[in-house]
Amino acid sequence: MINYGIIGAGMMGQEHIRNIRLLGGVRIDAIMEPDAHMRARALNLAPEAAVVDAIPDMLARRQLDCLLIASPNHLHVPQLEEIARLRPLPLLVEKPLYTVEADTERLAALERSYPAPIWVAMEYRYMPPIALFLERAGAETGGIRMLTLREHRFPFLDKVGGWNRFNATSGGTLVEKCCHFFDLMRVATGAEAVRVMASGGQVVNFLDERYDDRVPDVWDSAYTIVDFDNGARAMLELCMFAEGSRYQEHLSAMGPSGKIEALVPGPTRFWNVNSGPAPVPRIVVSPRSPVSEQVLDVPVDPHLLEAGDHNGSTFYQHQKFLEVVRGRGKVEVSMSDGAKAVAIGLAAQKSAERGGAISL
Repeated sequence: MINYGIIGAGMMGQEHIRNIRLLGGVRIDAIMEPDAHMRARALNLAPEAAVVDAIPDMLARRQLDCLLIASPNHLHVPQLEEIARLRPLPLLVEKPLYTVEADTERLAALERSYPAPIWVAMEYRYMPPIALFLERAGAETGGIRMLTLREHRFPFLDKVGGWNRFNATSGGTLVEKCCHFFDLMRVATGAEAVRVMASGGQVVNFLDERYDDRVPDVWDSAYTIVDFDNGARAMLELCMFAEGSRYQEHLSAMGPSGKIEALVPGPTRFWNVNSGPAPVPRIVVSPRSPVSEQVLDVPVDPHLLEAGDHNGSTFYQHQKFLEVVRGRGKVEVSMSDGAKAVAIGLAAQKSAERGGAISL
């Protein structure tokens, strides 16, 4: 039996709990969540869990085998450091790994010295249609030369205290939301970013909201172009006031041999059933010769769709992380991977604010 400690049990923490409980041979041993409402909801999902008020109390529980950090973004680095000082256990930490450039050296020191596995939660890699896209992209394109990622989705959901409404606590939209896509760019191209140029801003969402006289400043739309060291180019188009879209994510990779696309619907719970059945994820392959198109449905287990908003990816990620905890697997998303995705996002935020390209 593997015992989990949950640090942060808000909306995303609860999705993790639901998926952990699907694994078998595991239990939630303790939950640390300061918000009473979210804590109560988490305990409904894991009534066996003890409630702790601080990380030292969590780590004093000797039966713990591993940790999940799903707290607000700006807390990740200090919490990692506290765990490293007191009792470094295998852990899965939610993205983004960090939110400000000043934290890069702190994380580098942690990566060098932390004696247990750390997995950064880049769930999008494990969505079944995106996983198949990544698996087949090289062969179908003959080597990716152009990559376009589009996300047309709903606005940021309500989080405790509105922390995701502000750049200071979220890291900014191109970090908080888009580090997923910059990670996918790195994985798909097999290369590292060298230059970033972006344009973005807050044009529709949250303009009339107030939090103790603070006005939300997180962006809701952007374009980002990334050049890679192997000559590939990638572009992200983000719109967070387009929840009417049939597919939330649309990935396209092009190369000398052809094109491959992945079409990913948004969370099933947001689909308007009056408009018909929810869309099924798809892969579309379009070779240049002979000119043709192959469409492949990639359905996701309905039980996994009910357990979260990420097309089953949270479950598949936890399956692999559990193998690492049991000593039978390897970390697939390292601290270095998480840090590089954030670095691209921070460069994109800076580019959009200042104008012009940012070299990495």
